[in-house]
Amino acid sequence: MASTMLSVASASPFASLSPLENVKGKLKLGSASLSFNKAKGNPFINAKSFCRISMVAAVNASRFESVTMAPPDPILGVSEAFRADTHESKLNLGVGAYRTEELQPYVLDVVKKAENLMVERGENKEYLPIEGLAAFNKVTAELLFGADNPVIKQQRVATVQGLSGTGSLRLAAALIERYFPGAKVLISSPTWGNHKNIFNDSRVPWSEYRYYDPKTVGLDFEGMIADIKAAPEGSFVLLHGCAHNPTGIDPTPEQWEKIANVIQAKSHIPFFDVAYQGFASGSLDTDAASVRLFTARGMELLVAQSYSKNLGLYAERIGAINVVCSSADAAARVKSQLKRLARPMYSNPPIHGARIVANVVGDPALFNEWKAEMEMMAGRIKNVRQKLYDSLSAKDKSGKDWSFILKQIGMFSFTGLNIDQSANMTSKWHVYMTKDGRISLAGLSLAKCDYLADAIVDSFHNVS
Repeated sequence: MASTMLSVASASPFASLSPLENVKGKLKLGSASLSFNKAKGNPFINAKSFCRISMVAAVNASRFESVTMAPPDPILGVSEAFRADTHESKLNLGVGAYRTEELQPYVLDVVKKAENLMVERGENKEYLPIEGLAAFNKVTAELLFGADNPVIKQQRVATVQGLSGTGSLRLAAALIERYFPGAKVLISSPTWGNHKNIFNDSRVPWSEYRYYDPKTVGLDFEGMIADIKAAPEGSFVLLHGCAHNPTGIDPTPEQWEKIANVIQAKSHIPFFDVAYQGFASGSLDTDAASVRLFTARGMELLVAQSYSKNLGLYAERIGAINVVCSSADAAARVKSQLKRLARPMYSNPPIHGARIVANVVGDPALFNEWKAEMEMMAGRIKNVRQKLYDSLSAKDKSGKDWSFILKQIGMFSFTGLNIDQSANMTSKWHVYMTKDGRISLAGLSLAKCDYLADAIVDSFHNVS
């Protein structure tokens, strides 16, 4: 292990980064004045009080005529269509947001307690530093890697608070575009729909590696390994830390070892998207195992985090980007450049959600309460998954094996339905979902499983 660490340290991909320079700029404010020439008279007032005034309005073509109408977002658009539907049995299984058994939004009790603490302390709303709340950055890195991890103790992690998972990914993409020009990001096929948007808008080239096997409704592991091997050396490989979105299919611990072997052999840089830590299995440590495996090998890597799901802080937009480097010096330089990139993007992040996380994770009593609530939420989704499988098995008399649903994990399930079959789910059964056949089990209740099973069986067998 020691020799591996030395070789990584000697060829850090972040070696070219220089410390952020202090830039002092001056802002000049101009002035403008508006006056009327009395000699010429005010053009808006007619000297004769009751005289008729004729006004001619010139209609000019809009300067924005070339701007076309953007298509609706494939996920958020589902919710818009759902709201317009008046059918009593309608189901929204598109957006990945946790719902209670009554299909209502849920605010964690531990979040309410953390917010009460903030009110009692009378905390202000001053700007945060560019990198975010220090207490948040500390606990979030420790939550991800483990407080006793050498990368934490050696200060080799550059952590910057981001605007949830999306904003953290976007900041990392900007870092790649600036300091690794031409480097390609490999993303799974399929992946979360916003990944491609983020890299496209960041002008970072990407390609896909095989992941989903429609024949088995499982992982195409051999195809995945082959595509990662074939990628140009030094590529960034985007990996879902747990609860792969949209398939719900994760590699086994043994497969993660083989993936790490290939990435290390090709000198690729792992780039994890961790949106469901603790929310997938109910265990924070279990759901961080893949990230910790790569870190233990001495690999430099990037990890984007989100607290939307595991703490239910969807609207707070709270997350982080972590960059594990081979030295504390490299981490300091990387952090300085992440701050430099963040400054013109959004200046600094919001404080409310950061304080909630810092209060919950940093307080032993609240932390234990949070873990219990996560287990409850994860448990409800597991129960719904089991019930859906039972309903499908009972209603489908064709002998089809639906057990792949039980092998998936997290809030999403890939049903195996194609575009036309998914369209039938909506048009006939009023079940709103993404066109790729993904459903969010978080939006399903035990009471609705039989209805959903009827819809799936009908769509699968009666629509080609």
